[in-house]
Formats: sequence, C-alpha cells, structure tokens
Amino acid sequence: MPELILIIFLSCLLLFYIYFITGIYIGLGKIPTKIELRVLNEFISVIIPLRNESENILKNLKSIENQSYPKDKFEVIYINDSSTDDSLNKICEAQKSSNIKILSLPNDFLPNAHKKRAIRFGIENCNGEIIVTTDADCIHKPDWLITLISYYDNETGFISGPVEFKKGKSFFDKIQRIEFAGLILSGAGLIGINKPTICNAANASYRKEAYQSVNGFTDNLNLSSGDDEILMQKIKRAGKYKIKFCMNRNALVTSHANETLSQFYQQRKRWASKGLFYINKLLILKLVIIFLFYFCLLIQLLLGIFISSVFLITFLISFLFKIILEYSVLKKGEDLLFDKDLLKPFIVAEILHIPYIVIFGIAGVFGNYQWKERTVKR
Repeated sequence: MPELILIIFLSCLLLFYIYFITGIYIGLGKIPTKIELRVLNEFISVIIPLRNESENILKNLKSIENQSYPKDKFEVIYINDSSTDDSLNKICEAQKSSNIKILSLPNDFLPNAHKKRAIRFGIENCNGEIIVTTDADCIHKPDWLITLISYYDNETGFISGPVEFKKGKSFFDKIQRIEFAGLILSGAGLIGINKPTICNAANASYRKEAYQSVNGFTDNLNLSSGDDEILMQKIKRAGKYKIKFCMNRNALVTSHANETLSQFYQQRKRWASKGLFYINKLLILKLVIIFLFYFCLLIQLLLGIFISSVFLITFLISFLFKIILEYSVLKKGEDLLFDKDLLKPFIVAEILHIPYIVIFGIAGVFGNYQWKERTVKR
C-alpha cells in the first residue's frame, strides 16, 4: 500500500509538470515575433548599474553608443555602485555622446538591496517616462532599443526582453548557455499565457508610472534580488497594464557566462533566493511542486536501485517526459531566438538539470551569497 500511494503521488507530480511545460510551449507560440519599428513619443531612460566591470564596460558603452534609436529621444544613465576596480575611471575618461551620463550612488543611499538601490537611484534621477534596464557587462545589437520599446502600446506596462550567454568554447560554457536559454524561454512562455513569473533585468523595460503605481521596490528592499521578477509580478497583479515579451532576435542582449563553478553557484543561488518571497502564494506553491518533481526524480532513482525496480520504471517514464517536453520548448526557442547550435549538449544538460534544480532550490532558501565581491544577505 505505501508503494502504491507513493506511485500515485509521483504520477501527480508528473502530470503537473506536463501541464506546466506544455503551458510554456503554448505560450511561446502566442507571442508575436514581428513588430513595426517606431520611435515613441515618450522619452526613454536606459539605466545601467555598474560595479567592477573593467573588462566589459567599454564594450558595453560602444554597443550603447551604436544604438539606431534617435539620441535626442533617450538618455543613458550609468549608476556606479561603489566599484573597487577602474571601471568608473574607464567610462569617465571615454568619449561619450551628450545623452550619456554617469552617477555614483551616495554612501548613505539604502544600505541593502544593492542592485535595486542602483536602479532606484537611477529612476529618481532620470527624465524618462519609460525605463529600460540592462547590465554593464552586456552587449547590445544596434536595433536593440528600438526593437524592445516598439512593443509598447497604451495598455503595456512591462516588457521582458531576451538575453543569452555569449558563445564559449568550453563544455561548461555550452551547458550554461542551454540552461540559461531554458530560463529565458520559460519566462517568455509564461508571459505568453498571461502568467508572468520570471524575467531578467539585463533586458527589461517598464513605464515609470507603472513602477510608481506599485511603489517600486519599496516593499521588498529587504531582498537583495528581485528587481525584475517581483516588480513584473506586482505590475501584473495591479491589473492596470499588460506584460509582454519581446520575441525578436534584434532585441537579444548578450551577457557572459560564469567563468568558474563557484561563480555559477553564487549566481544561481542569488537567483533562487527570491522565489519564496513572491507575492502570489499560489505561484510559490507551483514552484514548490516543480521542485518536488525534480527532487522525487532523484528519490525514484535511489528507490529503484535499493528498494524496488518499479521505481526505476517510474523514473524512466518521468525522465522521458521531461526530455521530450523540454526539448520541444528549447527547439522552439532555437527557431525563434537562438543559434542552431544551442541544443548540442542537450542530453548531458538534461541529466545535470536534475541535481542542479535540487541543489539550488535548497541553496536559495538558506544562507547568504557572494555577488560582485560582496557577501549579501538574502
């Protein structure tokens, strides 16, 4: 009897996961991929937090300078967040257009929520009616800005844009690239079915009015992360504006994969740390169920080896569904956004994905993490 009850429980987890991933796949198909490029009447403010990006800052600046959007229609504000390298000197000394300015955070401006405080300081000192956020290590295509903001209409309050990791030669780079693509596509698909859950502040935009209407980051300044997802969820919850995903290769922003396993661990721990603080408690429950699905994959494998072979069968069935469903999502994303070599390490990535979700699901709940040479409290 206990074995039967456990099998029923595992079957319920599988059915929920099928429902969840199928929803993402359907959502991807609902997102428009073609948009008429246009210059908005509203002024745009691009806000870029900056901390210790000496190797990347000038490349980032060059890609920002090369934007096709009319320079009199937008401003760029770099917010220096106590950089300890020569990032600030490099960008201050570089030749810049008149619409680019650099601010430094005051030492007494909000003690916590490091990235959020930089964005908040930028918003408080910007002229734009529409805010665009990106990161100082990102590279942007010339039509990035005009493509991203062309998705606005009067009903839209938040736009999530696509991000990818730069191609690397190492296997570690390729594994990170496909895993990160899966996160971006999951966020896109959920927006497509009007259930916005995850996004990335390296490529996001929102109306200042929408930001102010939900009190910005005020109610979650105790969290060092969440400047993107929690704000998007709050705007959705308020019900005044629509949330969109910009499904367009020209809007694709390129960032760098982690160089070491330690950096990867700290980054993913930071990303996972905010999940239990989402405002929507039903959403938290769904994330817990997804975690249990992955956790129980490991449990089934162990039970199959040491207790009963029936659990090897349930494991193989669940893993087969996982492979088929996630391949479908990634293949669709490859066709819509990413390069054709994205899926090369797919099978290995699928195997590693199971302990990855379990480890970071637990790690994100407990303890602090390292970010930009800081020890950050969750």
